[in-house]
Amino acid sequence: MAMGLKETVSNAYSPWMDDDAPETDVVISSRARLARSLAAFPFPQRLSPEKAEQVVHAVALAIREPAFSSRFDPELVRLAELAPVERWMLVEKHLISPGFVTAQHIGDQQKGLVLSADEQLSIMVNEEDHLRIQALFPGLQPAAAVRLADEADTILEKTLDFAFSERIGYVTACPTNVGTGLRVSVMLHLPALVLLERVKEILTTVTKLGLTVRGLFGEGTESAGHLFQLSNQVTLGPSEADIVSKLETITRQVIDQERTARNQLRTQMPAVVRDRISRAFGILRHAYVLGSDEVMRLLSDVRLGVGMGFLKGIRPRLLTELMVQTRATYLVKTSGRQLSPPERGVFRAALVRQAFKDIVIDD
Repeated sequence: MAMGLKETVSNAYSPWMDDDAPETDVVISSRARLARSLAAFPFPQRLSPEKAEQVVHAVALAIREPAFSSRFDPELVRLAELAPVERWMLVEKHLISPGFVTAQHIGDQQKGLVLSADEQLSIMVNEEDHLRIQALFPGLQPAAAVRLADEADTILEKTLDFAFSERIGYVTACPTNVGTGLRVSVMLHLPALVLLERVKEILTTVTKLGLTVRGLFGEGTESAGHLFQLSNQVTLGPSEADIVSKLETITRQVIDQERTARNQLRTQMPAVVRDRISRAFGILRHAYVLGSDEVMRLLSDVRLGVGMGFLKGIRPRLLTELMVQTRATYLVKTSGRQLSPPERGVFRAALVRQAFKDIVIDD
C-alpha cells in the first residue's frame, strides 16, 4: 500500500470535512455518485473470479492513461490488501460504502478502490456495478461534485466501454440506477428541527417531493448525531442538471427551515438551549467515559452551539473529525489493539478531552 492510502486509513481528516464552504452551518457535505458497468462483462453479482479480475485490470489500465493520472493522481488498492479496520475507516470517512466491504458475491482480491490524492474522487471497482465513481465536497456543492464525477467518467469512457442504451441511457445492475446512473446527496445537520419535533414532518414532505432520506452511512442506515442524507430517487428521465437543481432547491428549503428553527430556539427558550449546549461542551471536555451514541449527540449539540454563535473558538471541522475519531474503528486503529466496550468508552473520552483541552469558552 502506497503512503497516500496509508495516510488515508490512519487519519480521520478528509477534505470534505472543511468548513470554508457554502452553508456549512447546516450542510456537512455534498456527494455525487455515478454507477457504470462494462458492456463486455456480466454484472458483478454474476462475475466469475477470472472475469472480476479482468474488470480490475481494465480499470487499472484506464487510470494509468495520462489524461486521468495527471488530473487525479490516483492510487489503486485491492480490498484484500487492507486490514478489516482499515476498510471500515474508509467507510466511516464516507469514501466507500458499507456494502462494498460486506458483499460476498466477489472475493476481496477482486474488489478494487481507486482514490485520488486529494480524496475528492473515489471509485469502487466491483461493488454493485463494475464502477461506482464518487466525488465528495464540503458544504452545499452538489453541482461541483457532479462536475468532478462527470470529468472522471468522461476520461474513463475513452478507454472503457460502458454499457449504454440509446433508449434508456446507462445500463446498471439495479434498475433504480438506470438512465444517468447519477445519485446526488447532501448530508444535513438538523438538530433544531429535531429538538422542536418538526424533523419528521419536514422529511416526510421532502420524500413526497421526490427525494430519499437516508441515515449517516447511506441506504439502510440510521440517523446519528441529528445527521440526515437527502438524495434523488429517480435517475431515469431527468437530466443530470435537473437532478442537481431539484436537490439543491429542496435542500435550500430545508436549510431555511433549520435556520428558522434555530432562531425559534434562540428567542423562545434561550436559557434551555444554552444550558443544553453548555452541558454538552462540559461533558465532552471533562468526561472520563463516553459511549458512541452519547458522543454523537453531544457533538451535535456543540455543533448547534457553534452554528448559533453561542460557542466561539471551535471549528466545525474539528467536530466532524471527532465523528470519525470516536467511532470504534478509529479507536482500534489508534490503540493498535482490540478494545472491549468499557475500554472503548475510556479511550473515546480521553481522545475527546485531548481535542477540547485548549478550547476556552467565554460566557
